[in-house]
Amino acid sequence: MAVLEKRLPAARLPPRFALEKEPLAGAFFWLSAFYVAYCARPEDWIPGLANVPLAKISGIFALVALLMSAGRSRRRLRDLPREAIYFLAIICLLFVSAVFSTIWKGGAFFGTLDFSKALVAWVLIYLVITSFARLRRIIFIQSVSVAIITLVSVLKGRSFPRLEGVIGGIYSNPNDLAFAIVLSLPFCFAFLLSTRSIPRKLAWGAAMLVMCGALFMTASRGGFIDLAVTGAVCLWIFGVKGKRIHLIFAAAVVVLLIGVAGGGKLKERFYAISANNVNNDLDESAWGSYEQRRLLMTESLTGIVHYPIGMGVGNFTVYSGMWREVHVAYLQIAVEGGIASLVLYLLFFARGFSNLKKLRRVPIHDPEIDLFSGALYATLVGFIVGAFFAPEAYQYFPYFAVAYTSVLLAIAKEREQAEGSAAALPSQPQRKWRAQPRLGDRLPARSGPAPRIPALLRNRR
Repeated sequence: MAVLEKRLPAARLPPRFALEKEPLAGAFFWLSAFYVAYCARPEDWIPGLANVPLAKISGIFALVALLMSAGRSRRRLRDLPREAIYFLAIICLLFVSAVFSTIWKGGAFFGTLDFSKALVAWVLIYLVITSFARLRRIIFIQSVSVAIITLVSVLKGRSFPRLEGVIGGIYSNPNDLAFAIVLSLPFCFAFLLSTRSIPRKLAWGAAMLVMCGALFMTASRGGFIDLAVTGAVCLWIFGVKGKRIHLIFAAAVVVLLIGVAGGGKLKERFYAISANNVNNDLDESAWGSYEQRRLLMTESLTGIVHYPIGMGVGNFTVYSGMWREVHVAYLQIAVEGGIASLVLYLLFFARGFSNLKKLRRVPIHDPEIDLFSGALYATLVGFIVGAFFAPEAYQYFPYFAVAYTSVLLAIAKEREQAEGSAAALPSQPQRKWRAQPRLGDRLPARSGPAPRIPALLRNRR
C-alpha cells in the first residue's frame, strides 16, 4: 500500500485579547452593587430602603470577595500605580491632621474613616476590572444612576427651590447635584456615540436633555461654568476631532432652548454678584452667597497659615464660625488636610492626565477605547475647573475618574502584551504521519538489516 502522508493543521493562535477566563466574578458583582448603592441612592426614592445601609453592605461584601479570591487576579497589590500611593498618602495625612487637631478630633477622625472607603473602592476598581467590558459596565452604572437621580429630582422637586434636598447624600445640595451631572455627561455622550441602536441613541439623548435641564433648575453658577467648559471639551473631541460637526449645531440649539426655557434663575444669580442688581429676596440670597464664599476663601487661607498640617476633615466649618464649607476644593483639602495633602491631591489628578497621555502612545487601535478616553479627558477637565467653585474634595466621582484612566491604561498595555506574545509564538513544525495499514493491505518491503529480537523473547521461544 502506498504510504499516505497528511499534514496536520497549523496550530491556531489564541483569540485576540483572550488571555484567560475573567477572574473575580463575585468581587465584580459586589463592586457593581456598591456602585448602584452609591450612585443611584435607591434608599432615598424607593420606599422601605431608608434604613438599609446598602453602600456599606455591598462594599463589605466586595472586599470580602476580593480577599477570598486573593491570587486569582491578573494584578496584585504591588502592581498598583503611583496615583494609588498618592491617594493612600492623602488618607494617612488626613488621619494625622485629625489626631493633632485642636478643634474636634473625633469628628475629623470619623470623617476621614468614612472618606477612606473611597480608597478601598479605588483599589477594588483597579484589581477587579480587568477587561474593557467590565470598565464599560461600571461607567454605565454610574451614568445611568446619575440620569435616574436627575429625573427623580426633576419629578419630585417641582416645589423645591433649586432642587435642594430632593435627594439626600451627595445630591442634597444643588451645587453638588450640578457637579455630579457635569462629571457624568461626557460618559453619556460616549455611550450615545458608541451605540448604533436608534432607541438607545434616543434614550441617551433624552437623558442628557433632562440632565442639562436639571442643571439649569439648580441655578448653580459654578455648575454652569463647569458645564460650559466640559461641553466645549466634549464638542472639540467628539465633534471637531471626531469629524461630527453636526454635534456642535445640535448642542448649540439644545443649550439655547434650555437656557431660554429654564435659565431665568441662573441669569438672576449671575447678575446678583453685583450688589447693584439686587432687587428681590432671591437676588439678595445670591449676592449674600457670593459674599459669604469670598469671606470663606479668605478665612481658609488664614487657616492654612495657622494649621499647616491641617485641622481635620470637616473642622473648617467650625473654625470659620459660619458653618459653611469653603467652595474651592483645593482650599478645602489644604486647610483640612494640610499643605502636603494639597500637593499630593494635585499630583493625584495630574496622574489621570498622564495616564491618558500614555494611553495615546499605546499602539492599540480600538474606537471604543478612544471614545471613552476622550470622555475621561473631558470629565477630568470638568473637575479641575469645577473644583474652583465647589467643595468637592471628598466626593468619590473625581477619584473614580482617575481610577478609570489607570484601568484603561492597564488594559491597553495588557492587550499590547498579549498581541506581542501571540505574534512571537513560533509556528508549529509541520509533522507527517503515516496511515495505519488495514487488514489485507500489503506491507511495504523492509529495507536494511532485520530488527534485533531481545534475548528474553528468544529464550521464550
